[in-house]
Amino acid sequence: MLVVGDDTLLRLVRRRARPPVTAPTVVGIDDWAWRRNQRYGALVCDLERRHVMCLLPDREAGTAQAWLAGQPQIAVVARDRSGNDALAAARALPHAVQVTDRWHLMENASRAFAEAVRQSMRVIRQVIGATTLNPALLTAAERVQYEGYLRREDTNAAVLEQARAGTTIKEIVRCTGHSRGLVRQILRGQRLDVFRTRESSLELHLPWLDAQWSTGARNSAARWRQLKLQGSRAQDAWSASGQCGDAMPTRSSSSGCSGSRPPAPWPGC
Repeated sequence: MLVVGDDTLLRLVRRRARPPVTAPTVVGIDDWAWRRNQRYGALVCDLERRHVMCLLPDREAGTAQAWLAGQPQIAVVARDRSGNDALAAARALPHAVQVTDRWHLMENASRAFAEAVRQSMRVIRQVIGATTLNPALLTAAERVQYEGYLRREDTNAAVLEQARAGTTIKEIVRCTGHSRGLVRQILRGQRLDVFRTRESSLELHLPWLDAQWSTGARNSAARWRQLKLQGSRAQDAWSASGQCGDAMPTRSSSSGCSGSRPPAPWPGC
């Protein structure tokens, strides 16, 4: 009777049951973690047969290039947007077609769409208004702001009711305890936004900045100097936000409450 351990027996069974390896023609390469946030390697898969071909010890282009060079029959390499993978595939398999894998394509597209929506949320929320909002779908932060909006609506209704009854602003201020400026805002319809935002000092200059961008003037340092010559306060906000390089700033808005919170910074360079 042969005494053998459980692990050894399983290893022998798996080795005998393993089907013969067929040279792949369509492979996918992506990173995987030996230890998350510390050490990463590369994973090469046969996309036609859906099994792992090789685990590379690191993410260096030379390592991936050495493995791909030993597989000249590969015709398609699916990868993410990593420059190392692109360089390795171009050097080892110049005839192969490089494509973006579906997961990364959808991830990048959804991230770009979410960023575009985020930058336009101020306009979107003004157009949609409060009547189509479902409180159950709001985030915790947005729910707090929505509850504040409901309280502001009660205040607005009380002030407008007195105004329709012919009460003067002075009397409304005395009866409600609100400031004259707040009462004037309510009567002018300036407190109807659901998610209150704090306007950036660059807001007034965005049409001019957009026009400069469309004409090809995309050096942000030069645009900042022009704003400085015009004596605009926007230069302080721009310089404090750390704008640099050759890209124009993109529109962004903060959905926070208008209190002591500073305006959202521009994206970093």
